[in-house]
Amino acid sequence: MATIIFLHAHPDDECLISGGTIAKYAAAGHRLVLVTATDGRHGEKPADASTPEQLLERRRAELANACAILGVARHEWLGYVDSGMTGWPQNNDEGAFIRSSIDEAATQLARIIEDERRAADRLVLVGYDWHGNYGHPDHIHVHKVARRAAEICNIKDLFEVTLNRDFYTEAFEWSKNNGGDNDFDPRQPADDGNPMGEPESSITHHIDVSGHLDAKRRAIAAHASQANDTGFATEMSAESFLRAFGTEWFIKVGAPAPSRRTTLLD
Repeated sequence: MATIIFLHAHPDDECLISGGTIAKYAAAGHRLVLVTATDGRHGEKPADASTPEQLLERRRAELANACAILGVARHEWLGYVDSGMTGWPQNNDEGAFIRSSIDEAATQLARIIEDERRAADRLVLVGYDWHGNYGHPDHIHVHKVARRAAEICNIKDLFEVTLNRDFYTEAFEWSKNNGGDNDFDPRQPADDGNPMGEPESSITHHIDVSGHLDAKRRAIAAHASQANDTGFATEMSAESFLRAFGTEWFIKVGAPAPSRRTTLLD
């Protein structure tokens, strides 16, 4: 059995873009480890968790619940502060993840990797694509930290979770042509000026998670404090949720693309 370590930027990122994959491999008996880089303090602030302390407590509890739903065997915090979106004053806060040294953060991650490696038959590390899927500064930093940790630990199985821009563009066009009122276009510039995700020609792994959508949906719902950002997913019909979230996409670093490999362990 393999040990698969996911590095994510904030609480709730783990389920939105990789929850089905985590649940799928956990259900198959593999050991799933989640490392969360930041505390998520700049997420949505619901009325009953309006102070920073209340929100942090809530988000910790929500993440613990999501981990249990997905089958995560071990969760660790890297201990950094949420940096906020590009250009926010919080980018300069003491402890902000994007202000951390890549080597410092990667060394912390490397300690977890080496601890897990002792008992692992095979170890897989998962970070983010080169622009963090949509340009969030913390996501971009995750990409750099995961790459550096893979160098430190000589990881051969390094994957980067991404979003299939071509898939979502087709879905956007279909919705627009069938009366949908969603004006989000994945081809438009995101937070860093680049369009969302990666083109299908850059993607190596298409993971079918249709059999684990109940766990993914319940994990998303567990992050109830962030409902204004994530509620769209839990409000979808089962058919729409399957269409939108039934596949998760990864790029294996160093592997030829495009490809439609269907397992991280091939």
